Formats: sequence, C-alpha cells, structure tokens
Amino acid sequence: MGNKVPPDPEKIIHERARLRILVYLASNPEAEVGFPTLKYDLDMSAGNLSIQLKTLEKAGYIGISKSFKERKPYTGIRLNPLGEAELNRYLDEIESMLNAVRKKNPEDSKE
Repeated sequence: MGNKVPPDPEKIIHERARLRILVYLASNPEAEVGFPTLKYDLDMSAGNLSIQLKTLEKAGYIGISKSFKERKPYTGIRLNPLGEAELNRYLDEIESMLNAVRKKNPEDSKE
C-alpha cells in the first residue's frame, strides 16, 4: 500500500514512431520540416509516417500545411504549442520514473 503506482505514459506520445517524430520536431532548429526530410531522417515509410502524423494532428500536437514550392507539392510539419507542452510533460513523467528507480537502486545508476 506504500508504493505509489506511477502514472501511465501518455498513450499518443508513448508509441515509438510518434515519440520519435515529436522529439525530432522539438529538437529541429527549423520551425517547419518537409515530409520528405522527416521521412528520410527518421527512416520511415511514407505510409507509416502519414498514419502517425494524422494521429498527432488529430490530437492537436502538430500542424500540417500543404502548399507548392517550385511548382511541386510540399507538405510541411510543425510542432504546435500543445504538442511541445505534452511532450515535455511526458518526458518529465519518464524522468521521474527513472529517478525513482535510480534512487531505489543507486548502484545501478553508476557507470
């Protein structure tokens, strides 16, 4: 009864591909990243990337804009403020869980 169960990680972000997308967007110096760049840098198929982006967009975590650049279709993806806030909250939760384990097992955290 003394052990507090840690909160469940945010399910939308916790899925590996979506977490990678959000971390990539949050750490990228550019405000917007093109679909082909994201696909290449994350080594994802176009279909899988599209599905994951739709889920993140529906949650309000990212914005997707479609336009033309040099007369070619362009899809730009950017991290929304909500997505950045939720990613930071998720990372804080994971960090808290890791710290709890490291405090319990201090020898395991020494390298």
